[in-house]
Amino acid sequence: MTTIAVVGATGQVGIVMRTLLEERNFPADKVRFFASARSAGKKLTFRGEEIVVEDAEATSDEDLKGIDIALFSAGATLSRAQAPRFAAAGATVVDNSSAWRKDPEVPLVVSEVNPQDTKNLVKGIIANPNCTTMAAMPVLKVLHDEAGLQRLIVSSYQAVSGSGIAGVEELLGQVRAVVGDA
Repeated sequence: MTTIAVVGATGQVGIVMRTLLEERNFPADKVRFFASARSAGKKLTFRGEEIVVEDAEATSDEDLKGIDIALFSAGATLSRAQAPRFAAAGATVVDNSSAWRKDPEVPLVVSEVNPQDTKNLVKGIIANPNCTTMAAMPVLKVLHDEAGLQRLIVSSYQAVSGSGIAGVEELLGQVRAVVGDA
């Protein structure tokens, strides 16, 4: 029996994670949703079933046992505090925040490039690079393997959605202040 947890389930990325898990019929026997105290108690539908959102910080260590994979998309602060708890309870944590990206004991993984780094996890946590890196690396890996890339200069412009719903709402407010509601 496989149990998946989505931490940050009510946020912008968490909503997409839930949608993808359902659309792709991810092989999980049980799914648990976690978020902040503000969203705890809210009911979310998944595969036709209502699942109550749990408070990530208030859930006891004992109640975290049995989670096999915990997908974190709740921001760096919550991830730093909670990912080790989920890992200590037995989950493999996959973190989308910047919290663990520079930790030498946490592999930074792009599955098409270095999947072998997911073996023997010291802290039980796998970090994801940012969205631009995740999109570019699979292609660049192939080019490097074929042509031996020696240097790469990249300029990227990050989407405001990376800052979550609050960032999108702030941008919308700023645009309306400048151009109106047109």
